[in-house]
Amino acid sequence: MSTQQNRGDAIYASLRQAIIEQALKPGVKLPEDQIGEAFGVSRTSVRGALIRLSAESLVEMRPNRGAAVATPTLEEACDVFDMRRTLEREVVLRLCRNLSTRAIDALETHLGEQERALMAGGPRSIRLTGEFHILLAELTGSATLAQFVNQIVSRCSLILAHYGRPHSGECGCEEHARLVAALRERDAEAATRIMEHHLGAVQSRARLDGGENDPDVTEILSRYVRAAS
Repeated sequence: MSTQQNRGDAIYASLRQAIIEQALKPGVKLPEDQIGEAFGVSRTSVRGALIRLSAESLVEMRPNRGAAVATPTLEEACDVFDMRRTLEREVVLRLCRNLSTRAIDALETHLGEQERALMAGGPRSIRLTGEFHILLAELTGSATLAQFVNQIVSRCSLILAHYGRPHSGECGCEEHARLVAALRERDAEAATRIMEHHLGAVQSRARLDGGENDPDVTEILSRYVRAAS
């Protein structure tokens, strides 16, 4: 793998993380020159990362106006959550049919990390909350299902960054713990009910949010640059 490709992957991963952790909000402009300066790379490398994020609907490439973090409409938001319910119901049903002790251990380990991140504060707990759902999908053994859930969870994080009401992460931890308990018992009815309630609670936080002034992208990305180094 070339050095340029490594740098491109690092920029992609860092920008994606900043969007998922809601440090970069919907509508924020992503100037190629500022990002390139922050990471010490060419605009070509930055553009490649932005194109990859655009393919995941996390970034909008706007002709003659540059790139920006995607801003989903309310209609899109409702559709995404409807699709997420369908996908995650399938995840739960598959796990209840076939879930190993090792898989349960992996989920409980992740719950522990999520709880510690919540106590510490900061954006990491937001990312771990979404990654819990991605882990569930990965544990089904279906690469296709895991890919779809990964993309839709990322999209939901973007939606909540734009429309979300304030929310305590403690509720998410508790609901995740109840879900794991139901999966351990292979109780499909309880597990699907918990998941449906959980996703309904997440969607209920959506509201139209007012616009804000454009933040300093270079400043926001500074901690992601250090992490990628």
